[in-house]
Amino acid sequence: MGMDIDTRLLRAFAAVFDEGQLTAAASRLGVAQPTLTKRIRLLEGQLEVRLFERSRAGMAPTPAAHELAARVPALLAGWADALAAARAAAGRPAVLRVGFESGTIHLVGLATVEAFARRMPGWQVRLRQFNGFDSGAALDAGEIDLALWHAPPEEGGEGGATADGRYGCAPLGLDERWVVLPAGHRLAGRGELAMADLLDEAVVSVPAVAGFWRDHWVGADARGGRPVRVGAVVHSPDEWLAAVACGQGIGFAPASLGALAGRPDVVFRPVRGLGPSRAGLYWPAGRPPTPAAEAFVRSCRETVAGGGRVRPPTGAVDQTASNGAG
Repeated sequence: MGMDIDTRLLRAFAAVFDEGQLTAAASRLGVAQPTLTKRIRLLEGQLEVRLFERSRAGMAPTPAAHELAARVPALLAGWADALAAARAAAGRPAVLRVGFESGTIHLVGLATVEAFARRMPGWQVRLRQFNGFDSGAALDAGEIDLALWHAPPEEGGEGGATADGRYGCAPLGLDERWVVLPAGHRLAGRGELAMADLLDEAVVSVPAVAGFWRDHWVGADARGGRPVRVGAVVHSPDEWLAAVACGQGIGFAPASLGALAGRPDVVFRPVRGLGPSRAGLYWPAGRPPTPAAEAFVRSCRETVAGGGRVRPPTGAVDQTASNGAG
């Protein structure tokens, strides 16, 4: 039986298989739930098999789904390899796509790109900015090859995977979490604060859909079970910084971001009792990193981390960076 399969259908299937429910899978892919349902039904129609048994408890995979799930990662990886080979044959430079959140792009500079170029002649690095929680959907959808994130240390441990098993991880180094205050805040004059000083403060937060990123960046792990009071919910780094500057709440950010914020109306301060964040490169667990991705990991480790602590690079890089080839 011959047929044409849209890779979006395979990624939709993989997300539902992994999550076990449509709501979580739709959030992971960044699509509406009706769109996801339509893709699953279309794939079932093309295959002429039922892939999931739907119930109030979620989406239970059938034996056919288990067989398909065992093969989908290789299919998607093969398609990515075929695209890269076609570009190379046409004389176009091969491209490694790296997503980043606003708090991490300063970690990648000219030194990183040059180190990558030495390892992978003829390749380019293309950087794309996301909100931290959006780049997970881009990874799952195959829109990027790697994501550069700040995450809780346990989400980027030396075991090589996040705690939920969804992503592989190459840790780069630790970065302190500091508090960000409006310049006129009553605590802004102190050189250092304790987490206990901040527990009653409203916090500017990303949406709850961000999952462990949201909890990490409101300091949930250092609150002793005390609930956070959200002063504003924002959807982008610029919104976040503006909300803090306008007094809608305090924020928490990587210490290495402080020197780059560039706003006189906010201040960054160290916090006792608030553990660090870990910068790392992430990829879907079902799609092992390519040689180019591994070369980028090695290049970042060579240029980004020092003594286990993240240090800003000496060079700068645009949001689309090239090693000069092609």
